[in-house]
Amino acid sequence: MAKLRPNTERIIREDIDRIKAYEKAFGVKMPYIDENGEIQGLPDAYPREVNGVVRSGYRLTELGRQAVKTGNPVLNPILGRNSSEETYKESQHMYDMAEKLGVTIFQFVHSEATRHIDPLDGIELIEQSRGKGGITPAGEREFVQMGGGSKHPIRINATGDTTHLNVLNALIAGFDGTDLGPVIHVHFGGRGIHDFRTKVVNGFKAIQICAENNIFVQLDTHKHINNIMGTDGMALAMVLLSEGLAVKAGLDRALSAIQMNVGGINLLADLALVKAFRETIWSEFIIAVPETFQNPPADLIAEQAHFARMAVSAKLAGANFYRPKAAENVGIPTGESMAKAMWATQNVFEGTYKVDIQDPFIDQRKEEIKAEAMAVLTAALKRDKMLRPEEVNAEFWAQYDEHELIDLIVEAGRSGILDTPRAGGWDLKRFVKTNRDKDGIRRYIAGYTPLGVDEKYMPITKENVEVQKETPITKKEKVVLATVGADAHVVGINMVKEAIQKAGYEVIFLRGMNLPETVAEVAAETKASVVGVSNLLGLGITLFPRVAKRLEELGLRDDVVLLAGGRIAEKEEEHAMYEKKIKEEGTGFLGVDNFFGPGTDLDECVKWIEEQLNKKKGK
Repeated sequence: MAKLRPNTERIIREDIDRIKAYEKAFGVKMPYIDENGEIQGLPDAYPREVNGVVRSGYRLTELGRQAVKTGNPVLNPILGRNSSEETYKESQHMYDMAEKLGVTIFQFVHSEATRHIDPLDGIELIEQSRGKGGITPAGEREFVQMGGGSKHPIRINATGDTTHLNVLNALIAGFDGTDLGPVIHVHFGGRGIHDFRTKVVNGFKAIQICAENNIFVQLDTHKHINNIMGTDGMALAMVLLSEGLAVKAGLDRALSAIQMNVGGINLLADLALVKAFRETIWSEFIIAVPETFQNPPADLIAEQAHFARMAVSAKLAGANFYRPKAAENVGIPTGESMAKAMWATQNVFEGTYKVDIQDPFIDQRKEEIKAEAMAVLTAALKRDKMLRPEEVNAEFWAQYDEHELIDLIVEAGRSGILDTPRAGGWDLKRFVKTNRDKDGIRRYIAGYTPLGVDEKYMPITKENVEVQKETPITKKEKVVLATVGADAHVVGINMVKEAIQKAGYEVIFLRGMNLPETVAEVAAETKASVVGVSNLLGLGITLFPRVAKRLEELGLRDDVVLLAGGRIAEKEEEHAMYEKKIKEEGTGFLGVDNFFGPGTDLDECVKWIEEQLNKKKGK
């Protein structure tokens, strides 16, 4: 008898228009409602046989528990190319290496960036950003038919505006796991076009579908908060709120994992971080990911030394899964370089003696993280009495109605209780300021702790940090900055924005996910003298020239300084070609006056802008 799935069926009925839009946008068959009002096209819940293999999220449960026995985290490499054929061909390098190492891996099949966008409301963004960032939904299904996931379980991206639609696709395709995280703070990273409430509601729907269909979930993530300058305790509080939703959805904790960054800068801090999470979270598993915002050397061999430090932290901390990194500086890696990264990482795991390091710093830092998390959670849930970690369990979350919990989460994000310096959501309060101290720990700057949270529980930096006051606008020229296409990576462009503002310019910042033409039109409307656009997915080759073309149509191209940033190409092997082309031909083929990629000296960027403006004045 088929398992009853009332939530899955209700969600399909509620969002049938978006499901139809998904089917049309991505060219895949999705569930539908027939003339009798019955739902068709929804496969059985897991476990079920797909392409000759019985699949279930519990395959991942077994792997995660195996890591506890062996003492070595399970490798979780990321590789998803633009087509099923290319993904399968490149993945063979990883599968061969796994055979050689005698391990089973958990493959993260990176998905096309357009699926972060709502297919009903954002179809124009989807259509003008096709084919980059990873494999398409149709390609995912073909990849499984070719044998993807047969021996090594696989998971896909399911973040963005409509996570629940991507989870339905994962179930149909035959993927054991999904990347739901970040659920609570998905908007903090800026992905998509919807408001915070819609994202939280859709995230909850996605968890409900996973719960009823036995899909393994990367539920939430400390990593994304770390990326946008949030603190460890804030991330833990957000994770706990996500877990509250998971409990309300009926998810088995054996199907739930939390993703975290380990930095490798301070081994004791990494151990304290993982212990604080391990002792507090409801989820059974931890997926450790090396922190990537440390400017690793731009060399694929030297880079492994950089990531080896983080692999040591993951092993000693007892992570269940670990994502080996390769070619981080130059885009999506080849299967060959990822296979080498797997070999290097497994070598570190097997060559590192597992010891339990005892140091007062670990316990002190661990308790500091927990105290901050409890203070944030207490404020978010409007509790009169300070919560204790041991209280926050499945029984604790059972007392909340799911709608009440969602309301509390959304209000906390909008009021500044849940806060990070570079939160991406237009409807979120941003007040806090943090500093990455020399010991590798991010702490608050005095006077800039989360609003409405008892500040005595907040870790405060002791370093002499000068808070940048809002620089007065001293220049008459205006600057428009935005990412274009289905790309919401705003860390780099935020840094450029701050440097330009510091130089005295007014910046109109459009954040992530913009049509090229929209950026040009905003520049025309605001009478901007400078336009800066970014894309980290290799889409700039086609999208940057469209900004120039629209400026030309508006009669403004000769009057505007146009620069671009991000990655020139999506894939590792394409970079050398484009770098050579820029060196030999300049940036004309990109439609821009100059290109500033990763590692850019911000002062040089600002200096170049000023030189170009002076040239235009001298015409």
